[in-house]
Amino acid sequence: MGQSKLSFRAPSQPSGPTVWTVGQVVRGANRALEQRFGLLWIEGELTGLKLAASGHAYFTLVDDDAALPVAMWRTSVERLRFRLVDGQVLRVQGRLGIFAKQGKFQFYAEHAEPAGLGAMMLELEQRKQRLAADGLLAAERKRELPPWPRAIGVVTSAHGAAIHDILEVARRRCPSHVILSPAVVQGPDAPRSLVRALQRVQRWPGVGVVIIGRGGGSAEDLWAFNDERLARAVAACPVPVVSAVGHEVDVTICDLVADLRAATPSHAAELVVPDLHAVLQRLDALSRRLARALERSTLDERARLEAGRARLHGLGLRLHQAHRERLGGLVRRLQAHHPQRRVARDRRRLEGLVARLRAAGRELAPSARMRLATLDRRLVTIGGALPRTARVRLARAAGALQALSPLGVLERGYAVATDASGRALCDARRVQEGDEIALRLHRGRLRARVFEREDDP
Repeated sequence: MGQSKLSFRAPSQPSGPTVWTVGQVVRGANRALEQRFGLLWIEGELTGLKLAASGHAYFTLVDDDAALPVAMWRTSVERLRFRLVDGQVLRVQGRLGIFAKQGKFQFYAEHAEPAGLGAMMLELEQRKQRLAADGLLAAERKRELPPWPRAIGVVTSAHGAAIHDILEVARRRCPSHVILSPAVVQGPDAPRSLVRALQRVQRWPGVGVVIIGRGGGSAEDLWAFNDERLARAVAACPVPVVSAVGHEVDVTICDLVADLRAATPSHAAELVVPDLHAVLQRLDALSRRLARALERSTLDERARLEAGRARLHGLGLRLHQAHRERLGGLVRRLQAHHPQRRVARDRRRLEGLVARLRAAGRELAPSARMRLATLDRRLVTIGGALPRTARVRLARAAGALQALSPLGVLERGYAVATDASGRALCDARRVQEGDEIALRLHRGRLRARVFEREDDP
């Protein structure tokens, strides 16, 4: 390469050796590099990364043969879709040059992307790391799905197969109230549309769970569900969220942040919508078990009740035996002093005395009768002449005799019942219903007919 091509100035002296300034040589070499290589891509392993306070990044790209210092200004670093880390294999676009103040040969990077894994996958891994550091991927923050949601929110395309699959499963398992919040599920506008749809459906009254997802597709088609804003909106949703993105092999950040991941939208509907037929079968089985348990419990309680009643009865008999015996004695004593028995006893004595008196009267001779009359007159005469104390004693004796007299008993309101033969009735069992009886009162007699009989125990 000649001096003219490097644009070196010719020395002012017409003769002698050519002398260059440092600036001339560095600037000339820098222009030569720019003209020779221009904008190019270089691939190598990143090492020695240094991030300056100004936001610029400085590192070295190395391979098995050489090392190349690299400088990337802040504006270029901010445009990267991933975070620079030592050990990455990068493809870097930029220009070769020389830093004049240090005379340092280096590469000025304008853009960089991972080599091998690809920028998208590296960006995805770094998003996962940030979300995990914030606790959004932790298992303990996952919520249980409601067993019977009043309404089911669905965030997906209004024209895709996902909503049709969800509705078909819901109709088959249990008719449910499904709220569709339509969103764009593919392309650059998809993340923002999904976030808005999710925020809109969670405000719907009665929504107890939300399904978010779409049908299958390529990694680029599903990339919207790896958006970090969407992941944080899913984590902030006040109700549980089921993510159903793509097929079973597809796993997105939305799947990891959601409370539950479903393999497909149909699977998500099966997880959210209860199976009415299975529930009815279980209720029927539980009803039969409950009936059997109640029957067994009733029989057991009845047996315990009968045993307790028997024990209580025996205890009552033992506790009140003495009282019952005492009561029986009192009843017998009361029966012995019953007015009917006393009347019967006095009547029998009266009848005996009357019989004796009549017999004695018939046996008396005329002289004895005269003597009796004389004694009666004397008794009346002597009675009038008795002292006060003797008359009091006589009155008391007469009163006692009157109290013991059957006629005195009749005077107090009692009556003497006799049967047709004239015998005194002491037992109701001696007459039958319809028999005629006579009642002797204090004054007069009555004839009556028995209409009803009551026997004492």
